[in-house]
Amino acid sequence: MSLVGKEKSHVRLVFLGAAGVGKTALIRRFLLDTFEPKHRRTVEELHSKEYEVSGATVTLEILDTSGSYSFPAMRKLSIQNSDAFALVYAVDDAESFESVKSLREEILEVKEDKFPPIVVVGNKAESGSERQVPAEDALSLVELDWNSRFVETSAKDNENVLEVFRELLQQARLPGRLGPALCRRRETFPSEHGLRPPMNKTNSCSVC
Repeated sequence: MSLVGKEKSHVRLVFLGAAGVGKTALIRRFLLDTFEPKHRRTVEELHSKEYEVSGATVTLEILDTSGSYSFPAMRKLSIQNSDAFALVYAVDDAESFESVKSLREEILEVKEDKFPPIVVVGNKAESGSERQVPAEDALSLVELDWNSRFVETSAKDNENVLEVFRELLQQARLPGRLGPALCRRRETFPSEHGLRPPMNKTNSCSVC
């Protein structure tokens, strides 16, 4: 069975941003509902989830990219092959917000689209007095000037993480019934001590 209208049956979301802003932490919080405070350098990791919607199988892929700018060809390929983009910065790192601006320009160039499906994510909202990027400034730039969506999150405190994925799914035209809050997460990370076991062998989730 095919999905209705312009909804896709296969969607790839890509997380882009400077090193250490919490891209992996956000994905890990979504998939596993866990938080690892120690930064782990990422080159590129692809996580895949399958959902059953009205008898149709929908595949959601989440691409976690390197924060290093040593891999421009890999980053360009990631942009070319993705349907929606999470541009992540840390609210306690003004330089990482400048990186988001550069990444947006690269997406515009590669996708040849003035209004690509972008969600800008200000992570580490728990930073408090260490904040360097005011939420009001980021919101004004992203939603008024760029016509994109803006969300502040805390992967550490599990604040607004699901909202990021809801926005991405909506922009990627994935069925609204696949809202992450309605579905148990299925981990795709390697097995580690203390992580909950796989849901089942099919790596799928049925949504009413």
